[in-house]
Amino acid sequence: MTQAITNITDYMQQVGKQARAASRHLAAANTGDKNNALLAIHDQLLNAKSDILAANTIDMENGKKNNLDAALLDRLELTEAQFAAMLAGLKDVANLPDPIGEVTDMTFRPSGIQLGKMRVPLGVVGMIYESRPNVTLEAASLALKSGNAIILRGGSEAFASNQAIATCILAGLQEAGLPEYGVQVLQTTDRAAVGELITMTKFVDVIVPRGGKGLIQRISQDAKVPVIKHLDGNCHTYIDSDADAKIAVSISVNAKTQRYGTCNTMETLLVDTAIATTLLPDIAEAIVAADNAMQLRVDANAKAILQDNAKLAGHISDASEEDWDTEYLAPILAVKVIDGLDAAISHINTHGSHHTDVIITDNYTKSQRFIREVDSASVMINASSRFADGFEYGLGAEIGISTDKIHARGPVGLHGLTSQKWIVYGHGEIRS
Repeated sequence: MTQAITNITDYMQQVGKQARAASRHLAAANTGDKNNALLAIHDQLLNAKSDILAANTIDMENGKKNNLDAALLDRLELTEAQFAAMLAGLKDVANLPDPIGEVTDMTFRPSGIQLGKMRVPLGVVGMIYESRPNVTLEAASLALKSGNAIILRGGSEAFASNQAIATCILAGLQEAGLPEYGVQVLQTTDRAAVGELITMTKFVDVIVPRGGKGLIQRISQDAKVPVIKHLDGNCHTYIDSDADAKIAVSISVNAKTQRYGTCNTMETLLVDTAIATTLLPDIAEAIVAADNAMQLRVDANAKAILQDNAKLAGHISDASEEDWDTEYLAPILAVKVIDGLDAAISHINTHGSHHTDVIITDNYTKSQRFIREVDSASVMINASSRFADGFEYGLGAEIGISTDKIHARGPVGLHGLTSQKWIVYGHGEIRS
């Protein structure tokens, strides 16, 4: 049940003050204390597994009653396997090297001083996200390990799940002797809380929005606190004329059909003209076979190749210009036959969202041009775009994926939640 909060401004100011105070303690915490807290949270979650899954069932039932779309329901559901993965991710974060206090680039200057850079926490992170109760734990674990306090505002559709997880996090922090306000999950679904959070420059150092394009656009436009963001995941797979046919089919199927409600799912398939007639039918048939609900929105050249294919009857329609710019999060795929590498790179840089893009090729020169010239946070050769997440990148978890170019880009893990400060060692030197 939502806490009865009569004054959102006063509540959020108190949350901010608590987070700022906690951040100073966490910045000074040693690695052992932070890891002990993460492991204590792990045990609390394991003991409360039935309560958490029951809370998620309530959220799922309410979501269906409120006609949440399939993508949001997919993100909201916390299955047994996802719960296990969530706990495994927590242990992975505990096992990662602690970046805080790391000193690099030490050098002597002609003046005699020695200087370098030390990695430090950002301070207080504010996170606003939809569905995905596992994000509550992922974000909390990364913030704690990197010495940051965090304020979490999940979507109303996941309120019961998030509060159940928050109870375990609080108990784990208390058990380990770390500040209980190091992780605060807001106890209100009032949207006014978001407006307060993104403008509290005195208490919050960075905002991380994670959710639909509309949410992230609103946060980016209204925030006074710096934002780490990506608006959408319009990811491409380009099948080059020198592609291995078997690899092209398997990766295309996985990138599109393994899961729809994720930002690293392929939304546009580009196929080189030179091999489109022979290879595109195989790819299209395999994708439709993986999900009979699949709709292929094709350009004129792809239509000419596929329209008489009996296995694709009822699955093909004409693509509009809007389709090249759309993140579907659904069994819909835009398909375009394209004249070579230059055209593919141009299309991706024009219509993509700078998230994750893939080339399938056995041609080394082309692959190197692709990864140099495609302007995206993750660029891949002969691998599914579905690998673009913190867990698969060895980050333990991720607080989000950034398509920004300043500070953090791509999956944001521990290092993305830190900054660096200059440190100087002297021996009495004075400037002349």
